[in-house]
Amino acid sequence: MTRAVLSLGSNLGDRLAHLRSAVAALGDAVLVVSGVYETPPWGDTDQPAYLNAVLLAQDPAATPYDWLERARAAERAAGRTRDPQRRFGPRTLDVDVIAVWGDDDEPVLSDDPELTLPHPRAHLRAFVLRPWIDIQPYGRLPGHGWLTDLLTAGPVAADALELRPRPDLGIESTA
Repeated sequence: MTRAVLSLGSNLGDRLAHLRSAVAALGDAVLVVSGVYETPPWGDTDQPAYLNAVLLAQDPAATPYDWLERARAAERAAGRTRDPQRRFGPRTLDVDVIAVWGDDDEPVLSDDPELTLPHPRAHLRAFVLRPWIDIQPYGRLPGHGWLTDLLTAGPVAADALELRPRPDLGIESTA
């Protein structure tokens, strides 16, 4: 498998440093990183605002599970702890594998509970879709359609109005 879209989010500690550390952890696999957006918490509103970004990565040898392991390793390095009582609770770093494409440029589909692809809620999350549009303006979420259509539909459109671009906070890829 070769390409993956990963979503990054942080709302505890040095949020920008956590996002930067995730990009650095992926190293040369990172092709491009979106702008940073400050977003209200989603799903559990009793917590600080998030910084979110999306990146596109490529590694000819990586499988979808390799991307998942890299995401989890970045979270561990940032001191992420999971609170089973607060599924959408605060975190130092959250790295989600949103979509993966194989060598044939076809999307990888998986219903494995450990790694569902594409991410089962990405189409409902403005904090994923808007930064993704930064790096792939004509992108499509496999099984759901054009990113721009998803961002402007239903409740996602209302959520998108609450995202605040933060051009003062850059994240550079190492590639």
